[in-house]
Amino acid sequence: MARVLITGATGLVGGELLQLLQAEPQVTAIIAPTRKPLPPHSKLENPVGDDLSALLAALEQPVEVVFCCLGTTRRQAGSAAAFRYIDYQLVVETALAGRRLGAQHCLVVSAIGANPHSLFLYNRTKGEMEQALCAQNWPSLTLVRPSMLLGRAKPRLLEWLSVPLFALLPGKWRSIAAKDVAQTLLTQAFRSDNGVKILESDQLR
Repeated sequence: MARVLITGATGLVGGELLQLLQAEPQVTAIIAPTRKPLPPHSKLENPVGDDLSALLAALEQPVEVVFCCLGTTRRQAGSAAAFRYIDYQLVVETALAGRRLGAQHCLVVSAIGANPHSLFLYNRTKGEMEQALCAQNWPSLTLVRPSMLLGRAKPRLLEWLSVPLFALLPGKWRSIAAKDVAQTLLTQAFRSDNGVKILESDQLR
């Protein structure tokens, strides 16, 4: 039986994962700090506030598993600095909070093409985030790298235009349903593998 911490529970993958965690018998409690309140559930502890860093720092009860499903784009965030704060700093802080609370397994949604040496801000930030998490020396660290995510009620314009193309691409470049990513996270969470595991998009279906 496990207590879990999840950030990004109001997002696309995080929302799917939250539903799975609520239905999972092995999960006894879900700690999900968010900016906006989540629908109540018997397993759910939902600290609410605008400062996720402060919410994470205030957590005291132990957890066994930590999930991070945070993610945005530069356009949504409003600036490169705001994007990096969400996709790098808050992800690292989520993992550190999990370590402090005793978690043994950290599972994080990264992105296809994550590369700390990339010329592109998005891919470079994801790669640097992965490096930072590896440096935390987790007993078990799982990084998933989905391609274009499907499942938004209102797809972003670029996503809407790109969906037909990504549906035809081979292997790891083909678009993937957010619920498939969430299911992979849940399945991997209770495996006994040690070390760092990186799962590309074609391994998430």
